[in-house]
Amino acid sequence: MSIFLTGSTGYIGSYVAHWLLREHTDRLALLVRADSIEAAEKRLWKSLQFHMKFPEFQEHLADRIDIHLGDLTRPGIFQDAEGREKLIQSMDSVIHCAASLNRKSAKACFNVNLRGTLEVVKLASAAHQDHGLRRFSDVSTVAIAGKRNNETVTEDEALEWDRSDYDPYARTKKFCEHMVHELLPEVPISIFRPSIVLGDSRFPETTQFDMVRAFAWLSKMPVLPFCPEWRADIIPADYVSRAIVHVHQKETPAHGVYHLSAGHGALTYGEIIEGLRAAGHTRRQIFMPRLGNAFGATIDALTHTPRGWGVSPGASLMKVFWPYLTFNTVFDNARIVEEMGETPAPFTDYAYPLLRFAMDGDFQYHHLPWPGRSPVRKVA
Repeated sequence: MSIFLTGSTGYIGSYVAHWLLREHTDRLALLVRADSIEAAEKRLWKSLQFHMKFPEFQEHLADRIDIHLGDLTRPGIFQDAEGREKLIQSMDSVIHCAASLNRKSAKACFNVNLRGTLEVVKLASAAHQDHGLRRFSDVSTVAIAGKRNNETVTEDEALEWDRSDYDPYARTKKFCEHMVHELLPEVPISIFRPSIVLGDSRFPETTQFDMVRAFAWLSKMPVLPFCPEWRADIIPADYVSRAIVHVHQKETPAHGVYHLSAGHGALTYGEIIEGLRAAGHTRRQIFMPRLGNAFGATIDALTHTPRGWGVSPGASLMKVFWPYLTFNTVFDNARIVEEMGETPAPFTDYAYPLLRFAMDGDFQYHHLPWPGRSPVRKVA
């Protein structure tokens, strides 16, 4: 039997695959969007090389990984019916990580998040009817809590259908949670809601730069349109992924929903700036929260400037994240801290090395090329 994992070529999904391969013995059935097994192997190597060397990757391909070619937006997901039936009969559980984080595109979010999750749920339902499904884990987001201001939100208080959402990503992930519960009433379900996932607490390197770009842009500004007492709920990817794997692999988790967040340990902007200064960041910055509205309007205007000016991409990115940087809301993480027996590392422990890595490398992770063919192995 195997764990069916979606999103293994994405950011958090690659971490989840890594921890499952490193700390557990289950086979992994990985959904990969590619035209051939060879192309799928190369995509997997590109995502997993951040976590392992090529010889280890080859061993996992040979012994632990079954690749399934498919696309979440494709009816039935898979390219062939035989592959679908094999997976239905062999899957023990599901970890659904794949999603579109394109907060600017309702089309992308509805196609990937809603249609894709529906297809995964239908697959899980068929497996449960065939032999029973141990668990369905859905990676959601704290953004389903909608528009907030100066709050601490618990898991049970987060989802309110009458509350407005910031963007299509938040809206579709809210409906995904609802869909999973409605369509899999007899399957044990775990919902994970990460907050702002930024960097890795163990080392400076990262492969995901969208939020890092926004962080770097803010770090260069002499005036910050924030209140220094506002909190930013930032959590490292290594804690998020270990938490997902830990709870998913438990026989009986204590709760059905977990905030993967910094919780009451979320740092204020003032603490983050002081932490950066202590680590070597030389930019002197002052806080002027009364400039918030003007800054937001400026960002909006800059998104419409000619691309040749070089400011519209950064402005567009900042516009997407701006609501989540200014709502001064944290998400209680007592449940996951109790499960894990540890709190996530504070952002200041790794913020400056992350900033230097990203800026010195021009916001790129230099992937290694495909070294050669993998050994002959069983392919789903």
